[in-house]
Amino acid sequence: MARHPNPTAKKTKTTSISTVVSIMLVLLMLGMFGLILLHAKKISDYVKENIVLSVIVKENSREVDIIQLQKKLDVSSFVKNTAYVSKEMAAEKLQKDLGEDFLDFLGYNPLLSTVDVYLKADYANNDSIAKLEPVILQNEIVKEVYYQKSMVNLINDNIKTISLIILAFSSILLIIALALINNTIRLAMYSQRFLIKSMQLVGATHRFISKPYLMTGVLHGIIGGLLAIIFLIGGLYFIQEQIPELIILQDIKEFVIIFVALILIGIIITWISTFFAVRKYLKLKLDDLYR
Repeated sequence: MARHPNPTAKKTKTTSISTVVSIMLVLLMLGMFGLILLHAKKISDYVKENIVLSVIVKENSREVDIIQLQKKLDVSSFVKNTAYVSKEMAAEKLQKDLGEDFLDFLGYNPLLSTVDVYLKADYANNDSIAKLEPVILQNEIVKEVYYQKSMVNLINDNIKTISLIILAFSSILLIIALALINNTIRLAMYSQRFLIKSMQLVGATHRFISKPYLMTGVLHGIIGGLLAIIFLIGGLYFIQEQIPELIILQDIKEFVIIFVALILIGIIITWISTFFAVRKYLKLKLDDLYR
């Protein structure tokens, strides 16, 4: 005798698939924004740490003294790295920029040797530089400390504005994600309301009824999180192929934290949403199930 497919089982399977896909899409969206936040912080630090603080040394300073100054700056807590630019190197660079040999015209090299200082991101602002400048000037061979104050202000103001915008969008996105996953699970549980009430009517306890749904919800959260991670890794690989320079912004440990967070978010949200959805239908009267 031919066996007919169980329409309830087929419907449950379809609901489960749609629930997992919905959770995956929401978590994928969250993961993408998490990566944007991560890269935004790294990009802002990268920009700040490329602000040049030119320490101009006095004429006729000995190279050994300049090297000692550079080494002293290198071990400072506020310095990321330094670069020694001799007057000859500075002249060569200026010649390339101008496209002509200005030394022949002047008859001498008017440029001075410098130690270009690249500050750590936390110190790359005018307030911190104003405190560091007198410390650097205490060295007897330092003539002047030069940097573009207006550019430093502009960079920090723009980064602050962009950070606030990204933070606002992240908060809104998280709220939307919570609402979408919650509604998806509520719709899935709506199709199970008669089965839930039937088990309750035959004497099953709340815990007995809730447990399989909670386990299924957690499983959906895990699967949705893993699928989202797979798509994110694929997207990262594609982007890196297109823009190889982004490799400097990538940190495996931070990516692992985001991936683990996605799975945990999927588990927590699905568990909570499933718990309250089942609880709702357990409390409903039989007549209310048809509304």
